[in-house]
Amino acid sequence: MTQLILEQALNGLQFGLMLFLLAAGLTLVFGIMDMINLAHGSLYMVGAYLAAAATQASGSFIIGIGAAMLGTALLGVLIEVTLLRRLYARNHLAQVLATFALILIANESVRMIWGAQPVLLNTPDELSGPVSLVGFFYPAYRLLIIGVGALVAALLYVLVARTRVGMWVRAGASNREMTEALGVNVRLLFTAVLAFGAALCALAGALLGPLLAVQVGMGESILILAFVVIVIGGIGSIRGALVGSLLVGLVDTLGRAALPSLLRTFLSSETASSLGPALASILIYVLMVAVLFWRPEGLFPARS
Repeated sequence: MTQLILEQALNGLQFGLMLFLLAAGLTLVFGIMDMINLAHGSLYMVGAYLAAAATQASGSFIIGIGAAMLGTALLGVLIEVTLLRRLYARNHLAQVLATFALILIANESVRMIWGAQPVLLNTPDELSGPVSLVGFFYPAYRLLIIGVGALVAALLYVLVARTRVGMWVRAGASNREMTEALGVNVRLLFTAVLAFGAALCALAGALLGPLLAVQVGMGESILILAFVVIVIGGIGSIRGALVGSLLVGLVDTLGRAALPSLLRTFLSSETASSLGPALASILIYVLMVAVLFWRPEGLFPARS
């Protein structure tokens, strides 16, 4: 039982850190730009497809990740320059409608380029085996994902909390008008933040590609979780995005592992197996409601 809990806790940590890569960019875009970008999940999908195509063409998973991050960042810049700049002054309804249209455009564009069938992105051969931990074996590739996610979280903290660019980002999240009045090029800052968030999306898509299916529409379901994360953590807060991501990842993973076993003590095995995952999915939203009841602005709101 202890081994199962440790293994599922590591799975939850891995899932949470990948959610953080998505939520970090999304919370900065929402917090600084006051922009609801529903197409954020589509950038995650495009990054996964670019990683698969570049890996197949080059034979190197590292080159695939680099190409995906660069290509998706450039796509993010293109979207910001051509469309999103015209939406900053519009209300949230206009932003939702316009970026929802981007989701449809992205899905159909990917379907035309790569087809409707899932694209294969294999785990690197060097990381396809297990690693011996304390009393059990754990997949080496999942450990790599945990390491990369933790490293990116640490680097992002240093960037936001310890550098001049990070100071501008925090100032923009707290008071955009005052930041612009002090001479910061807010337009360029917006473009850089969106490109950075898009690159993080591509990194998450490339790393999760070997574990999940690289397919059309893969960004919509994970986008919902990313919004849950930033609501729990606090809009515009990197620290909140990290804490919220870890909470959601652990609650979701441990809930899916533990609830069916608990339900089998009261219900039949078949009923418990079908009801457990559904209740585990609900736990995430119960967590969000509990946090909002306790702290309506999230755990670590940027404007607090």
